[in-house]
Amino acid sequence: MTQPRKKADTLGRDNSITKDEQIIALLLNRDPDGLALLYDQYAKPMYGLIFQVLRNTPAAEEVLQDAMMKIWNKATSYDPEKGNLINWCLQIARNTAIDRLRLKRINASSSELTENLSQQLQTAALNPETIGVRELLVNLQPEHRDILELLYFQGYSQSEAAEALNIPLGTLKTRCYAAINQLSAMFT
Repeated sequence: MTQPRKKADTLGRDNSITKDEQIIALLLNRDPDGLALLYDQYAKPMYGLIFQVLRNTPAAEEVLQDAMMKIWNKATSYDPEKGNLINWCLQIARNTAIDRLRLKRINASSSELTENLSQQLQTAALNPETIGVRELLVNLQPEHRDILELLYFQGYSQSEAAEALNIPLGTLKTRCYAAINQLSAMFT
């Protein structure tokens, strides 16, 4: 009794087509079987690399899914003349993991700076307006000034401010971090 062939196996009738070529052909045709084959073929090495960077199982699993979706969306940018599919996939996985690590560091630094500034203001029992912080905002770049205005003077949360300014949350946090650094430098 023979097993029924899977959709992806029909491409394999021509023995000159490799598994990678099958995967890419399916991905280029936006066929979900291509994503399934990609996962079966390369998820383990991609996960291993991601885990080496992040050292966190839930985060590595999430980043693996993000990397798979990037591959799905960027299949047209794969060039077999520049390297084989596994190396391309591993590079995307590595970059996605590093991006996550950077975002985590930026978020931690931004939160830490925000907490420190808030604690300093609360410890001194001062209103930002009474010590001239609002006047110092004039010296900041407009995108930094707008963020601090929303966060500190209008009471927006970071996600509310990102939505109001129509920018990604990560961009808002990065700009907030830079703005707070600039403000801190003005106080020293």
